[in-house]
Amino acid sequence: MTVALDRVALHHVAITVTDIDASATWYTDVFGFVELTRDEHFGGSGGYAVVLGKPDWSMFVVLNHHPTNAGETFDATRTGLDHVGFLVTDRAQLAKWEDRLSDKGIKHSPITDHDWGSSLNFRDPDDMQLQFIAFAHTD
Repeated sequence: MTVALDRVALHHVAITVTDIDASATWYTDVFGFVELTRDEHFGGSGGYAVVLGKPDWSMFVVLNHHPTNAGETFDATRTGLDHVGFLVTDRAQLAKWEDRLSDKGIKHSPITDHDWGSSLNFRDPDDMQLQFIAFAHTD
C-alpha cells in the first residue's frame, strides 16, 4: 500500500552562533523578527536557544549557544550547512532587501539573475551565508 505524503515546506532553521545576544539583535533588526522564547537545551548541557521569528510562529530561526563551542567562524566548505535561503515574492522585493542591507551596512552580493529567478547573498555576524531568492514568474 502506498501512503500519500503531504507536501513539505521548510519551517525553521536552527544554527549555532558564537555570541547569542549579538546574533539575536542582528536577526531581530534585519528581519524584523521578535523573540518567541528562550529555552535551555535538554539534558542539562548548559546550552540554550533563543527562538526568533514571526509572532504567529509561521517561520522562525533558532539561535543556539553551546558551552563547548570553540568560537570558530562559519565555513560553508566544511561538511554541514552551506547557507540558508529565504523566499521573497519577486525581484522588486529583492531590490528592497538589497537597499535594506545597504542601509544597515551589511555586506552583500549584487542581485544575480538566473534561468530560474534571482538571488541576493549576505552574511550574518558569524559569517554564515544567507540568501534571498525570488523565482521567475512564468505567467
